[in-house]
Amino acid sequence: MDLTTVRSVRTPSHRDDITLAPGEHLLGGGTWLFSEEQPDLVGLVDLTALGWPDLERTDDLLTIAATCTIATLVGTTPDADWSAWPLVARCANALLASFKIWNTATVGGNVGVALPAGAITALLVTLDAVAVVWTPDGGERRVPVERLVLGVRSIDLAHGEVIRAFEVPTRALRGRTGYRRTALSPHGRSGTLVTARRDDDGFVLVVTAATPRPLVLRWEAVPDDATVVAALDAHRDWYDDPHGSPAWRRAVSTRFAQQLRAEAQAQVGGAA
Repeated sequence: MDLTTVRSVRTPSHRDDITLAPGEHLLGGGTWLFSEEQPDLVGLVDLTALGWPDLERTDDLLTIAATCTIATLVGTTPDADWSAWPLVARCANALLASFKIWNTATVGGNVGVALPAGAITALLVTLDAVAVVWTPDGGERRVPVERLVLGVRSIDLAHGEVIRAFEVPTRALRGRTGYRRTALSPHGRSGTLVTARRDDDGFVLVVTAATPRPLVLRWEAVPDDATVVAALDAHRDWYDDPHGSPAWRRAVSTRFAQQLRAEAQAQVGGAA
């Protein structure tokens, strides 16, 4: 969609240049920004001009720039022991986006829009990612992605704050992951997306798309089936929109969580 109210596009070369004037908006990939009318928008500040490295690796962390495109992330060759890496492509495909979108949409943009069906948010939460947030005073703060998204189109960012990157611990990348997704139509928006990770630190289940914000359930070991069902039964905040009713979303999410729990239990041996 043409943004007919935009009068300027700035390309910052330094952090100080991204201070927003009234009516300006940060631009990453812009796939959501250009998808609907933005009547109050008068200017764009293109973060891609800052040239942040897409991916940086250390022994302990994989750092993903907020401006890294989904295509770049999916196309990255993982380290040999990153057994969790197949979850990247699975979550990217959950977006049901064309390769054109993958080549433009950014990791930070998918999280920053804070939509329930933001599958890159699901990916990062499952991998215990931490968002690096630049603050207007020149500092930065870190917040786990599971706490960054507060609800539908609501995110824990103050005015002037910018998501700079996401730090993914390599210990999480060495875990075993699981994935389940469904929608009301073959090419519809996700009704629920349930992901899981098991490693030496325990077992985590993450429910997105079916909930306004990520639902994260953690245990020190793979729990029994009754424990998982009870945890989902206790949750009351299920999303309601044309892509699924709360009752349906709760039912399929619970079933998927049971399946992922059983898979994890089978990996460690035995039944529970």
